[in-house]
Amino acid sequence: MGTSPYTVNAATFLISTLFGVYIIIVMLRFLLAWVRADFYNPMSQFLVKATNPVLRPLRRFIPGYGGVDLASVVLMLVLQMVELVLILGVLGRAGGFVGLLVWAVAELLQTLVRVFTFSILIEVVLSWVSPGGRHPVTMLLYRLNAPLLGPARRMLPPMGGIDFSPVLVLVLLQLTSMLLVAPIADLGRGLALG
Repeated sequence: MGTSPYTVNAATFLISTLFGVYIIIVMLRFLLAWVRADFYNPMSQFLVKATNPVLRPLRRFIPGYGGVDLASVVLMLVLQMVELVLILGVLGRAGGFVGLLVWAVAELLQTLVRVFTFSILIEVVLSWVSPGGRHPVTMLLYRLNAPLLGPARRMLPPMGGIDFSPVLVLVLLQLTSMLLVAPIADLGRGLALG
């Protein structure tokens, strides 16, 4: 008697959720360090405390390079690959290393697109509800989204007091997901499962 599809669905959901949440936490720490966000912000401190037990020992072997925290990148990649291996195992499948690596990179890129999409949407809503707010999370969102929204605002300045640059960035993020990330994911899945 085989495993119930309900059990398989529940197991894949749990694996995806647990790994996905921690990957997002590591990614946010990486991104906030990259944009030089306020280290003493309560949200930054939470991210540091949540990731230090794994990142601190890893940094002994994988130093940063050119201001990029390579230990965080390696950790995200390993976590994503382990997630894929576990999900394939639950499904009774196995995958090749190269395919899993390409697939994991695509999944991380998709997560990056989602992080920026949601952070920009939250920033837009907060700008309507509490314009110029000084809440710690709001300050981090402004800092996180500045590398994308800054150039977009220079290309598309506010018109009639309305800032359309978030719309431009959201459209570009979705196009990136469709035209770049999806083909990489398909290639990785094909290599892993082929």
